[in-house]
Amino acid sequence: MTDTTPDARKATEDWWRTSIIDMSPGVIRYRGYPIEDLIRERVSLAQMIWLMTRGELPTRVQGDLLESALMSAVDHGPQAPSIAIARMAATCGVGLNSAMASAVNVLGDVHGGAGEQAVELYEDIAARMDAGASEDDAVAAGLRAFVEVHGKVISGFGHRFHPVDPRSAPLLELVDEAAKKGEVSGRFARIGRAVEATLSASKGKPIPMNIDGATAVIYAELGFPAPLARGLFCLSRSVGVLAHAWEQTQQGGRIKGPIPRQFIPTYQGQPKRKVPAQR
Repeated sequence: MTDTTPDARKATEDWWRTSIIDMSPGVIRYRGYPIEDLIRERVSLAQMIWLMTRGELPTRVQGDLLESALMSAVDHGPQAPSIAIARMAATCGVGLNSAMASAVNVLGDVHGGAGEQAVELYEDIAARMDAGASEDDAVAAGLRAFVEVHGKVISGFGHRFHPVDPRSAPLLELVDEAAKKGEVSGRFARIGRAVEATLSASKGKPIPMNIDGATAVIYAELGFPAPLARGLFCLSRSVGVLAHAWEQTQQGGRIKGPIPRQFIPTYQGQPKRKVPAQR
């Protein structure tokens, strides 16, 4: 027999608890805002992402800055593993949703996690400065601590494809503009540039900030916790993933592997041999 007492109903209703959405027949409110009002006020997708993850709406300038960060990282071509995987999956007939899921599933610590790691680096340096360290000392100590945990590759700096990442400078310019308006502090932009200068001096050659370092500056300036930086990158890259998966379905092709069929991977195992007699 089903328990329909008030206490039982309350326990059922409280099974899932959320401050994100208030939904009942005919009612949809996000963080208290009716969806019809959000639509009428032309709240953007980036502003909605902020509202959903942070609890309040951003200012227009903050929302625009977030949107620029999201827009800038949507795609990096089939040489990026996530995009290549989406296209290969599409040729296996799995459908767009599975192709997208296959791609997002590889956005881990190495491919996709650099923005989160860069935010952690910036925040660590900022904390050291708050504790009284000079900027130079804080950057040096922060980099040493980062290397101890993650290895010698500094997330957010240098690029295996671009000598200078064309996305970084325009994003930092937007941060500078927002700082002049008092919408962000500009502190993490200074820290990011200080890390770039320190790395370049220590290596004896330019080590420019890349897209992950630049978007990490924005996410840190906007107050997003480091783990959300990876989630935001997943949202951003999903746009490119969808576009490439869709394009591949239109091009056709079946079971398209990572290299053309005429190229055979190098075999390094045992030479041809006989199966031993079974006892």
